[in-house]
Amino acid sequence: MLRIAVALCLVTALVHVVLVFLHVAPSNPVSKRYNSQVNGWVYPLFEQNWRLFAPDPDSFNRQILARTAHADSKGSVRVTPWLDLAAVDHSAVDHNVFPSHTSQNLLRRAWTSYVETHGGSDTARSERAVMLQQYLRNIAADRVTARNDGGTFEFIQLRVVTLPVAAPGAAAGNRPPAPTEDRLLPWWKVTPHGK
Repeated sequence: MLRIAVALCLVTALVHVVLVFLHVAPSNPVSKRYNSQVNGWVYPLFEQNWRLFAPDPDSFNRQILARTAHADSKGSVRVTPWLDLAAVDHSAVDHNVFPSHTSQNLLRRAWTSYVETHGGSDTARSERAVMLQQYLRNIAADRVTARNDGGTFEFIQLRVVTLPVAAPGAAAGNRPPAPTEDRLLPWWKVTPHGK
């Protein structure tokens, strides 16, 4: 029994190494032929990128806002004001000697991944796109719940305002830059959140 377990672990490790190699290697006939199997194994847990060695900093500041809606038993709908989730993340990082990597990047990376899979529309065209939409929705719902004052909600909506990063040495008294994009996502159904 022990030999079978060891053999199974070795085969799994070998398959993992081969599939990750095919993912990061330049395009070739083998990686093209088994592209769906390679991507099915690599995403979302083993994604590879080179940002550790050559970071690609954002050239935009994104303000990610969320609001919720709750329908009571009488049929009236209560919509909350917008909550700036990105500002909550920034305040968790500011003046923190050891800021959390999660506080810095979770919401930003979830939005970037959402845009990569959905483009300019909000229609999911693959299983991965559906998964990333649910991921973004769950992050927003959890963040709103953490700041919620006892209210419940069944729907959440996100709004993302994209602003260009000011050039170095720009005058401080000038007007703030105009948004390059103001994107309003549709209402998403969530399981009831709140107390």
